[in-house]
Amino acid sequence: METFLSKHAGAVIGVLSGFDRLVFRGTLRQLAYSGGMMAYLWAEKVLLKDFAEHAETLTRRVKQASEDLARRTARPVHFLPSSGTSKEEMARKIAREDGIEEGLVCVLTAVEPCRSCEVYRNRETRRLELLPRQRKCLHIYHYYIHPVFGFMNARIQTWFPFSIQICLNGREWLARQMDQSATRNGTIALSGSRILSGRRA
Repeated sequence: METFLSKHAGAVIGVLSGFDRLVFRGTLRQLAYSGGMMAYLWAEKVLLKDFAEHAETLTRRVKQASEDLARRTARPVHFLPSSGTSKEEMARKIAREDGIEEGLVCVLTAVEPCRSCEVYRNRETRRLELLPRQRKCLHIYHYYIHPVFGFMNARIQTWFPFSIQICLNGREWLARQMDQSATRNGTIALSGSRILSGRRA
């Protein structure tokens, strides 16, 4: 980029810069460590031997809520057998084929690694313990076309601590700002999304 600007400095009247991708992560902090989880289970009166059943019940509720949203808006839900499949490419293809310009595009699910906790039996003490562990669980991706931010997605972990990640495409956001500015000023300009479509995140 610097080489291009140096070479064509005389013809460049301005430079646009911004975030390629914005990622916001959230989690229920009390449930993100063993001590907090134990306090939660104590408050909910859930024994360690019943932890898996309790967690699976909440997982089903999260999945059902996501599927209900897709059903109400008549949008597809697809399970991806491989977590390596490009979810963004698939969602963009669905949006193009279905002519979606705003709102929920689709819901995609895949089994992916996550940080959580599980119950183990301590052989020395002969007692159950709740310990942190790297495991896998189902993750749900909601892909949207937002009127302000453009193409974006929200990723939900369906097992404790139910972490959430929201991802915005900085170029899409900037492109929409450019389009709105051109419309307000009554000028005729190339679509910002077209200008910035050369390299998408």
